[in-house]
Amino acid sequence: MSYVGNLQLGAWQLRSRYEVVGRFEIRVPPRLKAAIDFAPLTAAEAAFQNRFKPTHDRYKQPSTNDRFPDTIPSASAKMRTGSIRLAGGALGEIMSLTPIGGRLLDETRPKVTIAFLREEKIRHEPITCVTAYDYATARLLDETGIEMVLVGDSLAQTMLGYENTLSVTVDEMLHHVKAVRRGVKHALLLADMPYGSYQVGPEEALRNATRFVKEGGAEVVKIEGGEKRADLVRRIIDAEIPVAGHIGLTPQSVNVMGGYKVQGKNLSGIERLMRDAVALDNAGVACLFLEGIPREVAGMITAEVKTPTIGIGAGPECDGQVLVFHDLLNLTFGPPAKFVRRYGDAAALITGAVRAFRDDVRALQYPSEQESYHLPAETKAGLETVLARKRAMRR
Repeated sequence: MSYVGNLQLGAWQLRSRYEVVGRFEIRVPPRLKAAIDFAPLTAAEAAFQNRFKPTHDRYKQPSTNDRFPDTIPSASAKMRTGSIRLAGGALGEIMSLTPIGGRLLDETRPKVTIAFLREEKIRHEPITCVTAYDYATARLLDETGIEMVLVGDSLAQTMLGYENTLSVTVDEMLHHVKAVRRGVKHALLLADMPYGSYQVGPEEALRNATRFVKEGGAEVVKIEGGEKRADLVRRIIDAEIPVAGHIGLTPQSVNVMGGYKVQGKNLSGIERLMRDAVALDNAGVACLFLEGIPREVAGMITAEVKTPTIGIGAGPECDGQVLVFHDLLNLTFGPPAKFVRRYGDAAALITGAVRAFRDDVRALQYPSEQESYHLPAETKAGLETVLARKRAMRR
């Protein structure tokens, strides 16, 4: 068996597969061997490896006489006692096939699942969620350790410039979900189902939810609405698609609500939110987003339901919190909502960097001599000879 280079597998996976399969070749250029470092097995790796010790002759290790041209096992027995790591960016010049985004998976971090979120609620460990709409942002968020990444229909405003979320389509959402999927490896990936994708009927809703999973790679789809959506939520979950609920201030209902207003401020509103939360919890939602409701009500809901609650403008009693990426970094073009805390000023950073670039170009300071390519000395001398002859012929 030849393994041509999917180095996204961790070192212990490579070793365990080598133990199980036996004749396991990794065909790589000789220069790649210099970019591979060996280190002792960790206790966890050793324990895993011991589970797969060969018990039959066909699984025995190859002898040193076996011919493995340009393969790591034949080059060193350290393959069975070491771990593989990439050295810097050397692979970019050596291999034509590289891991997604040029990185390996960090196997010390667990993949976040729905079960993990529920365990976090039981342990009272706060859950974090941030929106993302493109590969670069998704990758950066994933590498911070954020538990959940949401491709929200807020991309209608943040990325596409629409007035509200009502205009964004399923196809537009899917375009962004696919990009985010390529950047997210550890966090749980959720995707908003946009307005009109589930309100028409259950069959259409199920068809669109399936697209988000099959085409987009989403692990959970999010649907706005409470008690009236419970049957639809059950139907989608019955099709093996996890669903996140969303109650309180639901932006897709902005026209019915008469604007973006805090919900549940009177007794009847509180009762309605409690019914919505319990109905969705009983339907089996993976988590429940609470938007724009008083913190006291959010605390009551969080204590009442088994599913984790994720707040956005719902106070600190929720099991987790979500912020829109563009709000978090001052990339919006309007006043922030009361609950938004800006943790950075990317708008100022981008504006300053682009103005500096413009100024350098206008002042002929960019590119510099060091940032320019040059002819080899031999080629340059030859070219000067040719040009000199041409100048002489014109006289």
